[in-house]
Amino acid sequence: MKPISRRTLVLGGLAAASATALPARSSIITATAAVPYPFQLGVASGEPDASSVVLWTRLAPSPLNADGQGGMANANVAVDWQVSTTESFSTLVTSGTVTATYGAAHSVHAIANGLNPDSDYFYRFRAQGHVSPVGRTRTAPAAGTNGRDLVMAFTSCAHYEEGYYTAYRRMAEDNPGLILFLGDYIYEYPATSGRTRLHLGATEITTLADYRRRYAQYKSDPDLQAAHAVAPWIVVPDDHEVENNYANMTRADSTPALTTAQWTARRTAAYQAYYENMPLRPAQASNGNSIQLYRRLPWGKLATFHMLDTRQYRNDQACGDGWKICSDADLATRSLPGNAQETWLLNGLAEKAATWDIIGQQVFFARRFNSTGASMDSWDGYRASRARIQQGWIDRGNRNPVVLTGDVHRAWGNNLMADYDNADSAVIGTELVTSSATSTGDGDATTAIPDVGTNPWLKFYSNRRGYIRTTVTPTQMQADFRGVAKVSEHDAPVSTLKSFVIEEGQPGLQAV
Repeated sequence: MKPISRRTLVLGGLAAASATALPARSSIITATAAVPYPFQLGVASGEPDASSVVLWTRLAPSPLNADGQGGMANANVAVDWQVSTTESFSTLVTSGTVTATYGAAHSVHAIANGLNPDSDYFYRFRAQGHVSPVGRTRTAPAAGTNGRDLVMAFTSCAHYEEGYYTAYRRMAEDNPGLILFLGDYIYEYPATSGRTRLHLGATEITTLADYRRRYAQYKSDPDLQAAHAVAPWIVVPDDHEVENNYANMTRADSTPALTTAQWTARRTAAYQAYYENMPLRPAQASNGNSIQLYRRLPWGKLATFHMLDTRQYRNDQACGDGWKICSDADLATRSLPGNAQETWLLNGLAEKAATWDIIGQQVFFARRFNSTGASMDSWDGYRASRARIQQGWIDRGNRNPVVLTGDVHRAWGNNLMADYDNADSAVIGTELVTSSATSTGDGDATTAIPDVGTNPWLKFYSNRRGYIRTTVTPTQMQADFRGVAKVSEHDAPVSTLKSFVIEEGQPGLQAV
C-alpha cells in the first residue's frame, strides 16, 4: 500500500486546499468559508469489498457541545465527496454528494462504488466552503484472487482517561492495508480524578446526547484520526459502547438506576451513536434498541473475516459472572453469540471461500482456568458454545481458523485444542489476543504467562498496551505483538515484543 505522506496524515493534507477544486453542486445550505470548520472529527473509511468502500465523516465545528449536535444548526447540509488515485486529486475516479441531517448528528456514510479491486485510493469531503483532511483507503481483492499480501493491524479497549492514543499513531505509521477494532472504542464512565486525562461529564453517559459527545471527545484525538485516515477499518463493539458487562437485555448491575424503559432507551441511544460514528454500511444502521453487526467480509481468496457480536445475543453470564468454578457454564443451552449467530458462523465456515478464516470477536476464546475457576464473561462461561464452534470447523475441514480477540487489556498468543482436558490433543486453531490501546494504563514488561501450568496451550503474554500487526499471505500469517512503552506519556516509542508465524494448514503458533 502506498505510504501516506506525513502532511496528509499529520496535518490534514489538503484541508486547506481551495474549495473550488471540487465540482460545483447546488447547495442545501449556501457554502461559505465564514462558517466554522466542520471537519474537527476527521475522516474515516471502512467495510471494503472488491468494488466499493464506505467513506465517513461527521460535521461538528464545536464537537464537545453538551447537546451532542457538534455545533450544527437544525438543517440539512450537502456534503461533496471525491475519490482519486492520487493525493493531489488530479484525476477523479468517482465523486458524489450526500445530505447530512441533524437527526443523524450530521454524520456521513457515503458509498464509493465502481472502484477497482485490490487498489489504493485517496478521498476527501467538502461542506460549507471547507475541505476535509485527506484519507487513504483500499479495496479488497477480486473473488478468486489473493491480491497483494495484507498487512492488517488490530486493537481494542481505548479508555480515554487511562492513557494517550500512541498505539493508534504507531499503527498508522506501520502503514497497514486494513485495521480491525474489536470493541470498547469508547467507555461510558464519568470523569474520574487522577487519570491521565479526563472524560467530559460528571455522571455516567446514558442519553443520545451523552453518547454523541463522548464519541466526539474520543474522535477529536489526532492520533485516533491518523489511524482512521491511513486505512479502512472493520469494527465491532464490545460492552462499554453501551454499558459494562451487559448481556443481551440484562444489565450487570443497577448502577446507574434505570427503569426497564430507561435501559431500553439507553441501548437505543448507544447503538444509534455507534452507527453515526463508525464507517459502517447502511445494513448496519441501528434499529431501535438493536443493531445488526455480525457480518462476513471477503478478502478475495486470501481471507474471510467473520465478525461476531458477543454481547447482544448472549445468555446472561453464569453463576452471577466473575471468575469462579461454575457447572452451569457447561450447559448445552447456553450460547455466547446466540443460537442464530452460531448457525450463521458455522454456515460461513462451511463455505471455505478463502485460505484463512479469521474470526473477529471480543472475549477470551481459549480455555484458561486455575484453582479459582475461570472467567464467566469469556467463552469459558459458555463452554458448550465454544465446543460447538470448534467442532464445527473441524467437521467442515477448515484448515486455518484464526480467532482475533480483545477485551482483556493484555496480549496473549494461544493454541486452540480439540480437547482441553487431554494434554496430547491436536492443535486445531489459533487465537491472537490484542492488548488494549490504553485501558489499565502503562502496564509493565511482564511476559511470564499466567496459569500456564494448568493451561499449556497459552504460548505468549504481555502486559504492555499496544496492538497486533499481522502480515497475511497465502502460505502463512505472521503476527507481531507490538507494545508501547508508556501510555501515560504522549508519543512513547513502540517495539515488537514477540513475533509468531502460523503456517497454512498447520494451526498453532511457531515462534520467530
